[in-house]
Amino acid sequence: MEWMTDSTLQLLSPLDGRYADAIAPLRDHFSEFAYLRDRTRLELDYLAALAQTGLIRPLSAAETAQLDSVKAGFSLADADSIRAFERQTRHDVKAIEYFLREKLGGTSLGDLLPWLHFGLTSEDVNNLANVLALRDSRDVVLLPALDGLLGKILEFAKAYRALPMLARTHGQPAVPTTLGKEFAIYAARIREARAEIASHRFEAKLTGAVGNFNALHAAAPQVDWVAFSAEFIRSYGLVPNLVTTQILPYDNWIRYFDSVRRVNAILIDFAQDIWRYISDGVLKQAVVAGEVGSSTMPQKVNPIDFENAEGNLGVANALFGHYAQKLAVSRLQRDLSDSTVRRTFGTAFGHTLLAWTNLRQGMNRIAADEDKLKAELSMHWEVVSEGAQTILRAAGQADAYESLKSQTRGRVLAEDTYKAWVNSLKLNEEIRQRLLALSPETYLGLAVELADKITSP
Repeated sequence: MEWMTDSTLQLLSPLDGRYADAIAPLRDHFSEFAYLRDRTRLELDYLAALAQTGLIRPLSAAETAQLDSVKAGFSLADADSIRAFERQTRHDVKAIEYFLREKLGGTSLGDLLPWLHFGLTSEDVNNLANVLALRDSRDVVLLPALDGLLGKILEFAKAYRALPMLARTHGQPAVPTTLGKEFAIYAARIREARAEIASHRFEAKLTGAVGNFNALHAAAPQVDWVAFSAEFIRSYGLVPNLVTTQILPYDNWIRYFDSVRRVNAILIDFAQDIWRYISDGVLKQAVVAGEVGSSTMPQKVNPIDFENAEGNLGVANALFGHYAQKLAVSRLQRDLSDSTVRRTFGTAFGHTLLAWTNLRQGMNRIAADEDKLKAELSMHWEVVSEGAQTILRAAGQADAYESLKSQTRGRVLAEDTYKAWVNSLKLNEEIRQRLLALSPETYLGLAVELADKITSP
């Protein structure tokens, strides 16, 4: 008996249950319904393309409109009909062919039924449907979502472009920076990776059972099938790969997955840094009435959006990593182990979209605790020692580094101690004033200018 449920509480995947609303836009690209719909469209487009070769009779305007109507009106009932055929055939593409034979059989197109799926292997249809889902989901869903998150990070970076903060290297207090500049770094990294994702051009193939157009050439050697294949694939805005086995070499798709995986890796880094800033108290989260941070500790406001994002980014990248390993390998001219893996593309992108959505939501709830940032800086005057010793070096003092090291290494330096040390040095007054002008709040280098460079339109 086929087990079905109407309750999201009984679904196996949290993407289809708990997180269904967040990833809903991807269903139009990666659901089983979408996969059946897109392959039906491709079969009908192929039939229409054959009519352009002279191999079969031309289609009338009414017949072209009829094919368009079948594609545009593809419904859940149509998908159920295909699934009924598949229960007999145990072959989903053949089931689509049988569905179309039934759909078109009583029409003026009945004489063209033998030309449905003519000379194709299932993979000619499947790979095209998969790649259209990848390309269209990128353009319609993923890039807008990433742009929304990037916009929030840029907005935050601009707002705090000049707010000094204590930087940390190796977890220890280090040279000061600004909060905005640290966020601008992530914006710059994401922007570059985003451009790589957006510019990717997807490959597809239509080359037959082992990549040689065997059946097509045998049945109609007068047709230039190489040119036909290239033109058919280009009609979808895709790049034809004409040197294949039964399956498209997936290297092109893997490069795309790796681009998304790189963005996700950057965002894992981002989520972990935000978590630490919240933990250290330099970022505070908005308190939302009615929310509970802990079942037992009522004072807590947990960084759940960033934690949820980190976990989902990890799951997504584990899948993208598997694609890079699995899809690069196929036994001889074809084995079917890639087919079930390709059906998980929506899962990888679902966890990705969920993470990006959570990060954007989390960005809406954080703000700088400016008092805490200022207090941290005022406690650590040792962080200006880098600037002080460099000024002294430029003035010709050879032991500047060693002098500062003896004063600061492993120690927390107070303002009065630093200034007493400066006043104890034998210096000309100009150098002394430059040293005294240093402070943790002003020793920022070009941080503000660098933040502006990234956040300016």
